[in-house]
Amino acid sequence: MFTGIVEAMGSLVKTEAKGTNVEFWFTCPFTQELKVDQSLAHNGVCLTVVEIQGEQYRVTAIDETLQKTNLGDLKIGQKVNLERCMAANARFDGHIVQGHVDLTGICTEIKDQQGSWEYSFSYPKSSGHVTVEKGSICVNGTSLTVVDSQDDSFTVCIIPYTYEHTVFHQLSVGDQVNLEFDILGKYIKKLMQR
Repeated sequence: MFTGIVEAMGSLVKTEAKGTNVEFWFTCPFTQELKVDQSLAHNGVCLTVVEIQGEQYRVTAIDETLQKTNLGDLKIGQKVNLERCMAANARFDGHIVQGHVDLTGICTEIKDQQGSWEYSFSYPKSSGHVTVEKGSICVNGTSLTVVDSQDDSFTVCIIPYTYEHTVFHQLSVGDQVNLEFDILGKYIKKLMQR
């Protein structure tokens, strides 16, 4: 389990296709602290560390993960948000994040608010997912508060610290992002459908 509080950014070093899987090699500030079989969220996608070589480590994404996330769009040298799984004795600073991306959304607008930034995202209305104002949403692995909620879109505000220490500073209008909706909302939706 994760909290959506980004720990650091990693950089993509290389990729290798293995059948329908893709193996990603990354480097990050804490590579030396990683261990094989550890869960690590990459832009909100929980992946297992399967190999470590010096300053680089390898994770594998299966086809379903590639279809539901933006990992397949990553370019060599591109940065990703990283978060190690939550320690049982740690503070719960964000919200419950599983690292299981529901779908991708599109960045539709970025407004400079002279001290912060307002980002708008859309997603398919047919997905049935919902956000609520002042509720939680996970965008590329970052726990955020929804400012404006619509049937197929939402807005979040980004403070300078988050802008500088996550991949938000490299996002542009039209970019695809990973979205994980609030787990409580997903359970409520499922119960209401019954």
